[in-house]
Amino acid sequence: MTEILGLHPRLVVEGADAALAFYTTAFGGEVLERYTGSDGRVVHSMVQVGPARFAVKDAADGDPAPTGGGVPVIMSLSVSDADAVAARMLAAGATVIFEIADHGYGDYGGRLADPFGHQWMLSQRIEQLDADQVQERLDAMQT
Repeated sequence: MTEILGLHPRLVVEGADAALAFYTTAFGGEVLERYTGSDGRVVHSMVQVGPARFAVKDAADGDPAPTGGGVPVIMSLSVSDADAVAARMLAAGATVIFEIADHGYGDYGGRLADPFGHQWMLSQRIEQLDADQVQERLDAMQT
């Protein structure tokens, strides 16, 4: 069976940098990762607070913030085989939001919605990249 490697929530907000400042101050957290799009908006960041981790991103690309009527949390599930997990989810009644694909920044995956309205981002690491390489690839994808 496919191995589940990790799970963390992704918080979609308007003003990710302000949210990161709030979460690090309020919870004593540390920003471990922060990547931006060509417009300077945060496309992904990871915050560590004690043993817990959660991601924060600016609203965009079909992800409105809850203040704009969007989904308040996206569950990000790290797996060993994204295709197998997606197939099981679809067989159980999920629907595809974003097809499973190679994203070019080291991850293979996509997004599905469960029958209860929750969004699940499946992610399978296919290439080990450092933070600079990820940002370079994100920049290249947007030019």
